[in-house]
Amino acid sequence: MSRRPDILGEFTADHRAVTELLDAVEAAPAGSTERGDLVTRLTDLLFAHCAAEEEHLFPVVQHDVPDGGALVFSSIHDHLAIGQYLADLQALRPADPAFDTLLRGLADTLRRHLSGEENQLFPAARKALPAASRAALGDRLRAEREALGAAD
Repeated sequence: MSRRPDILGEFTADHRAVTELLDAVEAAPAGSTERGDLVTRLTDLLFAHCAAEEEHLFPVVQHDVPDGGALVFSSIHDHLAIGQYLADLQALRPADPAFDTLLRGLADTLRRHLSGEENQLFPAARKALPAASRAALGDRLRAEREALGAAD
C-alpha cells in the first residue's frame, strides 16, 4: 500500500519542481521570449507554493514548533524578497540588461531559502508535529489543490 506524502513531503516536492523550473530559466537563452515565459511559469508556481505554505504549514509551525515563530518569520521574509524579485522580473522584457541581474538575485535568494526550509524548518516541524497531523495537513493541502484545479 502506498502512502500519500505528508505536508512536508508535498512541499519538498514543490521545492523540486521550483528548482527544476529555475534551472530551465537559467538554461534558456539570455534575452529570449522562452526565458520570459519560463519566468512567468515560475512566478505562478512560487506564488501558489508560498501561499500554501503560509496558509497550511506556517500557523502550525508557529504554534507547535519550538522557535517556530523565528523559523516562520525567516521564511516569510524570504517569501517577500522572492515576490519582489518576481514582480520586478515580470515588469521587464527578457532582453532588458537588468533582467539577468535580477534573475541571478532571485536564483541565489531562492536556493538559499529552499535549503533553509529543508534543513531547518521542515526537520523542526517533522520532530514536533505528530505524523498523523502532518498527514492530515497533506490531505487538506491536496484537497484544496484539487478543488482549485477543478475550478480552472
